[in-house]
Amino acid sequence: MANIKSQIKRNRQNETRRLRNRTFRGSARAAVNKARTQIVTGDAVASKEAVMEAISRLDKAAEKGVIHKNNAARRKGRLMKALAALAS
Repeated sequence: MANIKSQIKRNRQNETRRLRNRTFRGSARAAVNKARTQIVTGDAVASKEAVMEAISRLDKAAEKGVIHKNNAARRKGRLMKALAALAS
């Protein structure tokens, strides 16, 4: 347990940010998993919708700084590649 006032405040801030970041990271992860399962099922229309939702969630997480922008770009690229393979 911290004894220094500034560290006590920093711990409070870290906890608040952790909980805020968790929602964005979790929703992005869930959307990506949903998109992957839709791609596996083979339904092109539902897969495209799920991938677009996942891309939106990843962009939002990257915008908030929860994940790195290159991390989001890499995941989006992989989703689009899988979607393109499904379409062809």
